[in-house]
Amino acid sequence: MSAEEWRLMDLVRWTADYFRQHDVPSPRLDAELLLAHVLDLQRMDLYLAFDQPVAAQDRARYRELVRRRAKERWPVAYLTGVREFWSMQFRVTPDVLIPRPETETLVRVAVDLKPRRVAELGIGSGCVSAALARELPDAEIVALDCSPAALAVARQNLAELGFGDRVTLVEASGLGVLSGPFDLVVSNPPYVQEGDLAGLAPELRHEPRVALDGGPDGLHAVRRLCAEAPALLERPGHLALEIGLGQADAVEELLRASGAAVVERYPDLAGIPRVVVGRFLEI
Repeated sequence: MSAEEWRLMDLVRWTADYFRQHDVPSPRLDAELLLAHVLDLQRMDLYLAFDQPVAAQDRARYRELVRRRAKERWPVAYLTGVREFWSMQFRVTPDVLIPRPETETLVRVAVDLKPRRVAELGIGSGCVSAALARELPDAEIVALDCSPAALAVARQNLAELGFGDRVTLVEASGLGVLSGPFDLVVSNPPYVQEGDLAGLAPELRHEPRVALDGGPDGLHAVRRLCAEAPALLERPGHLALEIGLGQADAVEELLRASGAAVVERYPDLAGIPRVVVGRFLEI
């Protein structure tokens, strides 16, 4: 096929095959997302314009993105600069963890608690705080992150989504800088065991290590949260944590040791325990 004959669906099919040969997960979806980005279309619009020829300059841009996806294993979200979460579009860069569907479990649980004052540790892209701001219009939200670069991304996302005046951003690595009380402390902390990092999918090499590395047993950040959060919580108050596979028992023990009277677990859509919530009743 000559360069002039390349049409939209030809490129998608060829790229999907190429990705399969390079063991790229979700090859067809990634091919479509990258091409939609280059052409400034919604993904489903590709099927309405399937026979449309693709201009040489667009093919060149697309080719470079395909190369980076297949050869360097850059995540699609970093190549396009956006990721959807809670039906909102978030800008993402390698300075922030890419929002994941399972983290919507944390949002659902937090919303059901109906907090009036919320602290989030590790705001990253701002996806959790933005979702809470949308679903809890009367809540006061304070969000912290140790990374100035991540805070800049979160600030931009919150402003573009209309929540810039709803979430107070603080540069800090722990909750000690805050003054309570809060009804809810929420966090998606780093929870990957340090020894497991090297064996993760190659795409994760491009995500910030500080947002993944949970120390030798994956619970370093969780321990600190369990130590610091109770002093900031109203009574009753809640600490809600996203966790990794197989960590529910250990996190429940940490919460109970820190004074939680009730601990509940919530599964994600795959049925995996994804969020653990400790309820604190007495000081």
